[in-house]
Amino acid sequence: MGYLGMDVAAMTINDWLGVFFSVAMFIGMVYVYVMVFRPANKDKFESQRGMALDDEDHINAGEIK
Repeated sequence: MGYLGMDVAAMTINDWLGVFFSVAMFIGMVYVYVMVFRPANKDKFESQRGMALDDEDHINAGEIK
């Protein structure tokens, strides 16, 4: 079981940043999965499911007329 341990004293700042961001991403993904798969949020997500395909409204992006 010694091969699963980590040498904390030998870790550089890049190692610590990697650990921090990995743990933060894991927590963020768990939050998103819980939010998406919660039955109480189904209506909210179902109402927006065609948002990417909805191009009825023109967005003024500063085109020259």
